Amino acid sequence: MTVSVEVAAIREFLAGCPPFDELPAETLGRAASKVQIAYYRAGDPSAVLDYSSPRLYVVRTGAFEVRDSEGQLLDRVEPGGYFGYPSLLTGDAITNQLTVIEDGLVYQLDGDLFQALRSASRPFDRFFNRAHANRLRHAVRFREQSYQLTRRVGDIFSREPVVASADQTVAEVAKLMTTERVSSVMIVDDRGRLCGLVTDRDLRIRVVAEGRSADTPLADIMTTDLVSVSAESLVFEATLLMTEHNIHHLPVLRDGSPAGMVTTTDLIKAQKADPVLLIGEIGHQETVEGLQQVSRDIPELLGSLIRAGASADQVGRLLTTVTDALTRQLLHQAMDKLGAAPTAFAWLAFGSQGRQDQAAISDQDNGLLLSEGATGEDDSYFKALATHVNDGLDRCGYKYCPGEVMAITDRWRQPLVGWKKQFLGWINQPSTKALMHASIFFDMRCVFGDKALFADLQQTVCNAARGNEIFLANLTANALKLTPPMGFFKHFVLEHSGEHKHAFDMKLRGIMPINDIARIHALAAGSTEIHTLARLREAATNRQITLKDARNLIDAHEFISRLRLEHQGAMLKAGSKPDNYLDPKTLSSLSRHQLRDAFAVVTSAQAALRAKFTRGLM
Repeated sequence: MTVSVEVAAIREFLAGCPPFDELPAETLGRAASKVQIAYYRAGDPSAVLDYSSPRLYVVRTGAFEVRDSEGQLLDRVEPGGYFGYPSLLTGDAITNQLTVIEDGLVYQLDGDLFQALRSASRPFDRFFNRAHANRLRHAVRFREQSYQLTRRVGDIFSREPVVASADQTVAEVAKLMTTERVSSVMIVDDRGRLCGLVTDRDLRIRVVAEGRSADTPLADIMTTDLVSVSAESLVFEATLLMTEHNIHHLPVLRDGSPAGMVTTTDLIKAQKADPVLLIGEIGHQETVEGLQQVSRDIPELLGSLIRAGASADQVGRLLTTVTDALTRQLLHQAMDKLGAAPTAFAWLAFGSQGRQDQAAISDQDNGLLLSEGATGEDDSYFKALATHVNDGLDRCGYKYCPGEVMAITDRWRQPLVGWKKQFLGWINQPSTKALMHASIFFDMRCVFGDKALFADLQQTVCNAARGNEIFLANLTANALKLTPPMGFFKHFVLEHSGEHKHAFDMKLRGIMPINDIARIHALAAGSTEIHTLARLREAATNRQITLKDARNLIDAHEFISRLRLEHQGAMLKAGSKPDNYLDPKTLSSLSRHQLRDAFAVVTSAQAALRAKFTRGLM
């Protein structure tokens, strides 16, 4: 299939394709001389990637589809496009499939040549790293909307299988089930293969009801006509099997041997990890205790979203939506108890809830905005309202704010005129404490109540901050105190001692600097946008920053946030309390390389921010 080609023609074509167009002429010429060519026919079943030798494929003509091992569409590639690079970047085995839509000519670069070009050209290297990240995000958009349809059975049972042999007695298995706190035991033969099942129902019906003795061997009472499922099967398939056969215990096998047991309880728990169903359940709870019980499923929701491949932005929005739902339901409960509010009000969310980028660790940052007509007597009502909500959120896992930025605090429960005075004071007299508050209070959103009341406050803040050079200069100088953890020669700067030795804080040193950059540009423009990525896109639209810089910051924010979520998800799965500290040594070489690139983007953006806003302080 491979034939020799005219080097000049290849070079001319590649010179018009990013990132080959960034290569020095000499490097491009050498690369073109080593390129091979292949021709693919539409519908040809032999048109597969070379699984034994990863390569970069450059489409010269034709059209192709790349799908994963499950047939999920990953990319559609046309002339000037690429495929094959993920395995070259990660070193993972090739699992994707190629479908030829239109007859096509494809240039091929072997792995050694690809890696040499990456080493020779930073733009070339960064292009394919970003293309890989975009491929992953693109794949998420094609996933099924219901996470339960794509989850595997192996993901939803949490313990090793409990097994016994057929020659053991009823007494022995009853004791085993009691000790292990299980309602079923899988029976295995001498080779460890599943041959039967005994449930607590079997003990009642086949032993107690029939008057059998405790010495009866399990072979006499066990169920041998079994329905089982593979650990790789979909949860949806397991649900169908249990429904069709009216069973409550479904053995899970790997290579014929027991891997675990799925019960109806497991399926109910898995269903609760669907964000839509979880939010619906929140809306039915009439007590704090009920909300507290439902909120225990939030860590499972986080794990489900991570396993489903949702982007960090999607995860943050979904987790925040759950927090919003809990807040609103607590407000409804309080008003059912206290009666209707005596005047209009708006419940405000600040910080990560305001930005809609919450993660596994979230404390409370909120306040109450009251109408101008609110009296001192009215405040007793609103303090009781705030107490119910703040206490309820704490019980649901959202701890009290260490700085007491909560509606229960008198200072953060004020009429509109009080809030305006507070914000205008921070803007017109930017003290150190005011600048510290900026990272929390200037990311505010109305979660419940009078939106017009909130809009009035927000517009006042935007008008006062827009173009306020002194405020913006001080805000920038304060924000630049947080820098990415990179030293000379691209070494990570890590904690030297303490509990988090050899790690760095992903939130403080990675995500917050990007949030600060986006916030400053939004305030400078008088924008009402709150979400960090939306602020960056708007800044590019307004030409405050270039489109390239905005995209780089968005990619960096997504990458660091994703690392943080995966780290927290792994800690939750291990039964540990999640934190923000990551040891770079736990990452692959590719991820460490991408992390350095992300920090370089932030450092560059901070330098531009300094040049633009702090000149007045020099």
